[in-house]
Amino acid sequence: MNEKIKKEKNQEIFNNFEFVDKALFFPKKEILVIGDLHIGYDRMLEDLGVYFPKSLAKETISNLKKIFKKIKSEGKNIKKIVFLGDIKHAFYFERKERDDFLDVYEFLKKYFKEENIILIRGNHDTIDYLGGKIKAIHIEEEIAFLHGHKIYNEIFSKKIKYVVLAHLHPSIILKDKVKTEEYKCFLVGNYKEKTFIILPSFLEIFEGTSVNEYKYGYDENFSIIPHKKILDFYVYVIGEDKTYFFGKIKDLI
Repeated sequence: MNEKIKKEKNQEIFNNFEFVDKALFFPKKEILVIGDLHIGYDRMLEDLGVYFPKSLAKETISNLKKIFKKIKSEGKNIKKIVFLGDIKHAFYFERKERDDFLDVYEFLKKYFKEENIILIRGNHDTIDYLGGKIKAIHIEEEIAFLHGHKIYNEIFSKKIKYVVLAHLHPSIILKDKVKTEEYKCFLVGNYKEKTFIILPSFLEIFEGTSVNEYKYGYDENFSIIPHKKILDFYVYVIGEDKTYFFGKIKDLI
């Protein structure tokens, strides 16, 4: 494929979605996508004796409000919201975690019809606090949404052009002579003739797993995308005001 055709194809792909803070937005379809929330992470820290001054559920609601406001300010609408799994953190029933989860869900019901709040099951979602609302995978025409820890054959059908997932909590470490900082990032790449988009964790206090450390890698059973393939994915770093393109993972290690 020559460079002109490749550039035009990439532009066509990016015309269909945009990054809004830690979220992914499909403006034509009016769908907002959110990565791992891990509601209850702060409750787990409290149980371990770690003092945590803020409620992460309230932080999540505050961050969602900012994203909703930004999209609305641009004259765009959100009709549906999709959560890509690991919505909760504990692998067991936790009462305070459930209460926090329900607080976030009640907030969402002020903006969306319940059928337009899509909850996908992640590896942490061992209990459904809504009693049957969580699903394994969601397909919206040519877009497949899933957590990313299990393969579902539906995502490789011919009609699917985009596969959107979370699970890997991607971040990047940036260094200069004075300091080292870590930032959340999106990963975008091609795998099995589909455009895969990997979202960062929405969890405020955890940046993620750095993709540009020399030891970056994971058990091949951890993700549906082989490690060698994901090294060819492009990195989009989340800054204070916009998202910055940083090239391929393999060129940053």
